[in-house]
Amino acid sequence: MAVYVDNERIRWRGKLWCHVVADSLEELHAFAARIGLRRSWFQDRASYPHYDVTTDMRERALVAGAVASRKTQMLIAARKLKAEMAGDASQPHVPDVAPQLSSQTLSLF
Repeated sequence: MAVYVDNERIRWRGKLWCHVVADSLEELHAFAARIGLRRSWFQDRASYPHYDVTTDMRERALVAGAVASRKTQMLIAARKLKAEMAGDASQPHVPDVAPQLSSQTLSLF
């Protein structure tokens, strides 16, 4: 199990933001609490479940053990989280070998 952080750097409200996801909701929330994120900041109604973090908080997440990840790994983890929230952690089946995924396969929604 792992926690992942991207490097999107989306400009919003004068700051640059990134995303944190994990292989499970339990791990995601525990990690978020450990680095000082409030549970109320969890984005459960977004296109995929995640926490938004500023670039400063991204660095804190990396120091705490998050894996710097590219879009492919973020999408794999996001699909797992979304399936877990839907009550079926076994679906959809997502291969563990990210390079096998095509750009069409990466379409989350």
